[in-house]
Amino acid sequence: MSMWYRTVLMTAGVLGGLWAQESSLATPKQTLDSGMRLHYNILPSEASTFSQMWQEGIFYGRLRMDSFGFKWGEELEADDGRYLRKDHAIAGLGGSFIYKSAYWHGLGVTAGVYGSFGWGSLSDDEAYLYKGGKDTISRYDMLNGDSGALLNIAQAYVAYRYKQGIFRAGRQIFESFLTGSGDSKMVPNTFEGYTYTSDDIANTHIAVAYLLRQKLRDHNTFHHLLARGVSTESDPYGVYSENDDSAMHRGLTLEKLQARGIEDRMFVAEVKNRSIEGLKVWSNYTALPELLSDVMVELDYSMHYEGVRIAPAVRYMYQFDNGAGEIGGANLRTITAGYADPDSLESWLFGARVDVGKDAWRVRFGYTQIADKGDIVAPWRGYPTAGFTRAMGQHNWYAATKSYMVRYDHDWKGMPKLGNLHAKMRFVVQDFDDDKPGVQADSRVLTLDLSHRFESYQGLYGRVRLGHVSGDDDTVTPDGVRKLDPSYDEVRFELNYLF
Repeated sequence: MSMWYRTVLMTAGVLGGLWAQESSLATPKQTLDSGMRLHYNILPSEASTFSQMWQEGIFYGRLRMDSFGFKWGEELEADDGRYLRKDHAIAGLGGSFIYKSAYWHGLGVTAGVYGSFGWGSLSDDEAYLYKGGKDTISRYDMLNGDSGALLNIAQAYVAYRYKQGIFRAGRQIFESFLTGSGDSKMVPNTFEGYTYTSDDIANTHIAVAYLLRQKLRDHNTFHHLLARGVSTESDPYGVYSENDDSAMHRGLTLEKLQARGIEDRMFVAEVKNRSIEGLKVWSNYTALPELLSDVMVELDYSMHYEGVRIAPAVRYMYQFDNGAGEIGGANLRTITAGYADPDSLESWLFGARVDVGKDAWRVRFGYTQIADKGDIVAPWRGYPTAGFTRAMGQHNWYAATKSYMVRYDHDWKGMPKLGNLHAKMRFVVQDFDDDKPGVQADSRVLTLDLSHRFESYQGLYGRVRLGHVSGDDDTVTPDGVRKLDPSYDEVRFELNYLF
């Protein structure tokens, strides 16, 4: 019996016993929001002895299923018969088992085991063709002849808590402007490093991090933060061994960084302040020395008029090129034709939005513009245009891109048949630069999300996501390059059970 199945059976037995013990709790230990992000309602308290630190810890279980159907507007096959685009379906079954100890003199420990076993319609040697569903498996392992199952300790850190601040060292989730867990699939995106968060200052949240490694959602091992793998004769699928995120810069390879003696470490400093009534000021500094650094400031203001909430917001981000442009080029795909300076990643982003809502409904109008300079580099699951114009699966932060979004949210709470149902619909127009062959053709994106928490079964959540992308199929660059039609349809269905 393989290690994977032994682990699953052993974990299932432990979880079954814990479920029987915990299912009677009036307040659930953990809940999910409409984006399937985990929130802890009950956390371990202080322990008076070292042994109580472990005895009074809390286990958190999560079983989940994610399934995906993906259909291209036009499949694509190379001259050698190898598919470049192919319709497919895939599903993953797995979950997580997290333990948080109590705190003893401020000291605590957290560890989390995550797993996913995926079944797809493509053959193992076609695993590179999976899109959104790729995060149910390890493409690197599958292409190298393994099952592709995910089983890893994605979180394992020591924490020290003092007053309202906490220091963590080890493997952990770190949410900031450009880093995120992206926990909408089977396994979250996590980092190895050191972080400190504090709420000691009134109305102010501070987060600081020094990150060394990253583990993307479809990886079993931790890898470089801003280095792409390279396929070699001895490792033909090496491109998937390092940071192979879909937003990764393909020109920043591990081979190039090592030749220059560059270590892709990341420093993050972030502050959120609410000292002025109705106003949130959010600032972030993210830097990878010798490569890139980013500065972002966002202002969010909320006011009410006759029961209607009106909330405008603006975001400005500047990306400094500290050497990455000379190494990889101005374009994320290394196709720099049409760029004023092909060796520079200097750039900026501007975003504006306004929310109008009352009671259960909210409408958002958003706009983002990327400078006609270099592309924005952000392969750490935090999205530069998130909350303004980003839709499901879209990367609209290429140079000279303008995007326009309208979004409608509605919550049904307490209704007999629709209780705790959240609906979100988005329509985004993405205007890319037609003259740049390294940038996709223009597209219109329509998405619908339906998230439901089941009252009859505490801890059970479901979500359906539909995406329709209608792209241009007749865009030709000045150099005569015809861009691929980016059209596709996608459906996602997921279930989560927390215990």
